[in-house]
Amino acid sequence: MQIEFSGFFDLQVNGFAGVDFNSSGCTPERIKHAVDALRETGVTRFLPTLITSSYAKFSDCVRALLSFREPAIAGIHLEGPYISPHDGPRGAHPRRHVVEASLEDFKRRQEAARGRIVLVTLAPESAAAIRLVEYLVESNVRVAIGHTAASPEQIHDAVSAGATLSTHLGNGCAQMLARHPNFIWEQLAADELLASFIVDGHHLPAATVKAMVRAKTPARSILVTDATAAAGCSPGFYKIGEERVELTAEGRVSAPGAPNLAGSALPMNTAVANTVRFTGLALNEVLPMASTLPARYLGLTPAGRLLAEWDEDNYSLSVNAIFD
Repeated sequence: MQIEFSGFFDLQVNGFAGVDFNSSGCTPERIKHAVDALRETGVTRFLPTLITSSYAKFSDCVRALLSFREPAIAGIHLEGPYISPHDGPRGAHPRRHVVEASLEDFKRRQEAARGRIVLVTLAPESAAAIRLVEYLVESNVRVAIGHTAASPEQIHDAVSAGATLSTHLGNGCAQMLARHPNFIWEQLAADELLASFIVDGHHLPAATVKAMVRAKTPARSILVTDATAAAGCSPGFYKIGEERVELTAEGRVSAPGAPNLAGSALPMNTAVANTVRFTGLALNEVLPMASTLPARYLGLTPAGRLLAEWDEDNYSLSVNAIFD
């Protein structure tokens, strides 16, 4: 079945097609290669995501991204460094660069980014986190909760201060949690929070995706890829910032020998197809989660129209053409 719909808008892209946005010296040619490869999967606008790093490394990476004037880049997603320092919730972020939430640190990163940071993922449990949330909201920067070991009370405080999104809910957390209460239940129950999900079959089991989307409802659920340089590539070894990761034949991305995932190799068209398969929702209920909903969350619009082929028997979505 041939369908037409709005271009995809991905809030979380660390890299793509062998290109790591978190590595210094990313040339315009390499960035263009990644943007072109993303476009082939239907992503016409996205947020390059810069993970926890030193200020100097962040400055190098953001300068490279912004020197390449590309309308598909809708802003910068700063994921860290204001996250939990603990193994588990920290994920693949380097511990030595994790810092407490700080207005001063954010302000100099935003200055380096020329005001283009539009989304910040942070853990709300550090001492100055709530003040930073309030400042970001006042500055029209969206705030997401992620890579956290916060108590339910700390989640509630962040929401009250203006946090509006859960970053890849169900991931970026300890392997073992109290059954209840815990910060996952708290975020699922908070109607003020939209939630993003990585639906690659590795980050969340199918039943978990189904239950979480039902809890948030499709109107508050956003699909992200959390794609790394390994996305669109053959199995092998790649980088995300300073970390070496391995893409297996099964499509799993992690640090070699480590139990935790380190981003994904997921294209957005596959995320959409998997979500239909896992949740039982109709395609037209899922498509907005990858296009109009994330764009609207940032006060923006998707770019272009996609012409695609939907195979409902095999849950396959193939992008055939893009009309600007």
